[in-house]
Amino acid sequence: MTIPQVASRDDVQVAARLFRGLAEPTRLALLTALRDGERTVSELMSAVGASQSGVSGHLACLRDCGLVDFRPQGRASIYRLARP
Repeated sequence: MTIPQVASRDDVQVAARLFRGLAEPTRLALLTALRDGERTVSELMSAVGASQSGVSGHLACLRDCGLVDFRPQGRASIYRLARP
């Protein structure tokens, strides 16, 4: 009898971060809005119908999960889907 291979702790942690990012409807809506390209927080607020603080909090979670990146542009931040 062969013992099945168990995922490494690192693999499990990566998967947990990914699923945390996908576990909330607003975060899924943000990812969908970013699918077509870069957007500002204001554009994302309009796209998902959420407040600035709500969108910013969800974007922080998505950054922590490794799903989105951003770049500063003046006083604004431009968000995009992270590259694998």
